[in-house]
Amino acid sequence: MQAIAFKRLLRSVALAGSCLLLGQAAGAHSRLHHGSRHGTSRIYAAAGHQAHVIQCVAFARSDTDIALAGNAANWWQNAEGVYARGSAPEPGSVLNFRANQRMRLGHVAVVTGVVDSRTIQIDQSHWNANGISRDVTVVDVSEDNDWTAVRVEIGRKGSFGAIYPTYGFIYARPDTGRIITARSDVIVPRTGNAAPADLRGGTEVAEAPTVQRGIDLSVSSLSDDAPDRGLR
Repeated sequence: MQAIAFKRLLRSVALAGSCLLLGQAAGAHSRLHHGSRHGTSRIYAAAGHQAHVIQCVAFARSDTDIALAGNAANWWQNAEGVYARGSAPEPGSVLNFRANQRMRLGHVAVVTGVVDSRTIQIDQSHWNANGISRDVTVVDVSEDNDWTAVRVEIGRKGSFGAIYPTYGFIYARPDTGRIITARSDVIVPRTGNAAPADLRGGTEVAEAPTVQRGIDLSVSSLSDDAPDRGLR
């Protein structure tokens, strides 16, 4: 009888230990999915990657409904026939940067808000080897206000880096076969068509296009704000 009672005690202890482990696992799973906007940061941390920066493409895929393969520089082409594309910023769309000397595989960032026709807010990861950064201001400095040349806010608020060429925006809806230039159902405050004079000039880093309506993008010197990376 004592042996039977002892066996029952062992089973009770084992069951209690299993329940504890299951509870811990469930709690970890919950934290993964609720610790950030889409759980991205905590997923990487829980997987033992605390020291690694989340790549911009992985972040964009996890933070939007856009699922494209390949490096960021290939997203614009890869989106053809799959996702709509255009030059009109929308929350939830992905701003696709072209490749240049310092970020040879391009860059993607998630649009979180539209301030006016030349100003948006983005969330992004791995800009200048940093982790996730949110509510970053991006200003369009293209001649035609078509978001093909932008400056990204760096460091303190109101300070902007070099000019970067972009393809435009990729939207989380099916491709209709045309490039979207505006949305009639969205009112965007207009700031005028002229590029912001206070953001022109300075160090340029991009290789292509070399000249865009008076904006010289061919200077080879690199700005400190440029994402210094060759791999995603």
